[in-house]
Amino acid sequence: MKYTLGYDIGSSSVKAALLDLQSGRTLASAFSPADEMPIIATRSGFAEQDPERWWAELIAATAKLRKLISFSGNEIAGIGISYQMHGLVCVDKDGKPLRPSIIWCDSRAVETGNKAFDDLGSEYCLQRFLNSPGNFTASKLKWVKDNEPDLYSRIDKIMLPGDYIAMKLTGEAATTVSGLSEGIFWNFRDAAIATDLLDYYGLDAEKLSSVVPTFGEQGRVSKAAAEQLNLAVNTPVCYRAGDQPNNAFSLNVLNPGEVAATAGTSGVIYGVIDSVDYDPLSRVNNFVHVNHSVDHPRYGVLLCVNGTGSLNSWLRRTFFSGLSYDQLNEAAAQAPVGSDGVRFYPFGNGAERVLENRDPGALLQGLQFNRHQRTHIARAAQEGIVFALRYGMEIMQQMGLEMKTIRAGYANMFLSDVFATTFCNTTGCTIELYNTDGATGAARAAAVGCGAYSSLEESFRGMEIIKKIEPTASLQSANTAAYEYWKSGLTAYTI
Repeated sequence: MKYTLGYDIGSSSVKAALLDLQSGRTLASAFSPADEMPIIATRSGFAEQDPERWWAELIAATAKLRKLISFSGNEIAGIGISYQMHGLVCVDKDGKPLRPSIIWCDSRAVETGNKAFDDLGSEYCLQRFLNSPGNFTASKLKWVKDNEPDLYSRIDKIMLPGDYIAMKLTGEAATTVSGLSEGIFWNFRDAAIATDLLDYYGLDAEKLSSVVPTFGEQGRVSKAAAEQLNLAVNTPVCYRAGDQPNNAFSLNVLNPGEVAATAGTSGVIYGVIDSVDYDPLSRVNNFVHVNHSVDHPRYGVLLCVNGTGSLNSWLRRTFFSGLSYDQLNEAAAQAPVGSDGVRFYPFGNGAERVLENRDPGALLQGLQFNRHQRTHIARAAQEGIVFALRYGMEIMQQMGLEMKTIRAGYANMFLSDVFATTFCNTTGCTIELYNTDGATGAARAAAVGCGAYSSLEESFRGMEIIKKIEPTASLQSANTAAYEYWKSGLTAYTI
């Protein structure tokens, strides 16, 4: 038999999936650690993780996968990587991390990016980068240069989290155009490295890695990695993409007008367009999609709400200690639509792009001690996440994205009936839930990258819809009213 192996490097865990190439079905999947990986926050607004921990958990997840189903290294035709976006990994000439990774929800570079946006001009930045430099990877690197100059001088290469994992597998430093675009290292107008932003920041272009294709050979598994993972030397690594473009790929969201969603640690709506466009306030962001080409341009419009699964996790630890997520979802279902006036604003996980990079902190509002139970808080949290996503979707609609159907994996918060039905009836969209996730998507993409599948279309064999949720008039009315009430309190709270 022949398989592909997919890895998803998240901020909570590392997931691995084994895809059977003949049937197109995931034979087994595993994740590590059992509990969520810690995020280091030495100061308010900071969020870091140890890149070597990702690698250790990848090794552990692979070992767990082997306990579920036996496979040999020679049976792996290719490896695909999905990864948490926008992180900064700094390595020396030996490929060793010089500091913890500054990850996606870290807010320290907000002022750096905002100053660049003002100095270079909003029109200049949006026409070239489609985004404000904001809190993205290039701005994080500038922060390191300004605040840790000795360390900056020792950097040989800077990487995104997926680039680091690919280097650990192959021994070679490389990145993709899609990756460069998510770090604001790509000039869309010139279709080249954004040397103008690098020059403004005083950053060394040679610290960027060479560019490899998103699909196709990106390197081969080294002897050292093969020994650690019990894989065959020279197994090709043949796909990598950020978690949200990869999630869209895993759901067969590849063409203009198609939309994907995910609700893991963060919540994301990701729509595909075929022309260069941007939000004037950079509240939603545009990147090169995985199937972009000069002849058939594809761009992903990404709305991100940082405080999604992270809020649900905090709620379980704080208010529902000892209960499972299923039990938490059952508690939320006991409260009525609108949570009897309790409003939760889920903005407690770093600067929120949809709020123009403000970091107001989360807010629980309207609590009445003599009337409300913790079930109201549980529902208000899930509704607040949906309402925050709906708020951002209005911006995407202003850009011309007409959203009628949204696809998502049947995982994370979409396992909650309260969350899924609230999402459906607040947005008015049909929700299709599939048997896929990021690791499975990376394994499917690897099958294209190594040539086992001849086309992107072929890679979706074996993918099935598990659940379909249609809006209903009565629930739409109730959820819309609850959303408008939530929205009415948003402006005063975030100013």
